[in-house]
Amino acid sequence: MFKVTPNPPNTNPVPFDVTFNLDPKKMKEAADRALSHYLNPGATKTQIPPRRSGTFLTIDAAVDDETLLVEAYESVSSVRKMLIDLAELEDGPRRHTMLVMHRSLLIGEMAVNRVLDNHKPG
Repeated sequence: MFKVTPNPPNTNPVPFDVTFNLDPKKMKEAADRALSHYLNPGATKTQIPPRRSGTFLTIDAAVDDETLLVEAYESVSSVRKMLIDLAELEDGPRRHTMLVMHRSLLIGEMAVNRVLDNHKPG
């Protein structure tokens, strides 16, 4: 079968446009105009309001340390269990990564558990 166009098609190089002037003075003026337009250095600066902490999830300041530790232990323990369940569904490098994360969570869980064991209420 005969192809009408060669593969790749023969194209001539794009000729240099002599009307395109790269005068450094004009380039600097254009850059200054662009910066003035986008950055607007002459405009008055407005004060950004300070970021407030979210109120969606808060921990009451009156909660004692033991309760906070128990909640931390339960959270870490739950995430560790979910991660080992997911790791059982994977093979290869992803499984190894999940098992390393599982081990890190296990160490954190053990540390919180030790703090709870050493904690003296009152």
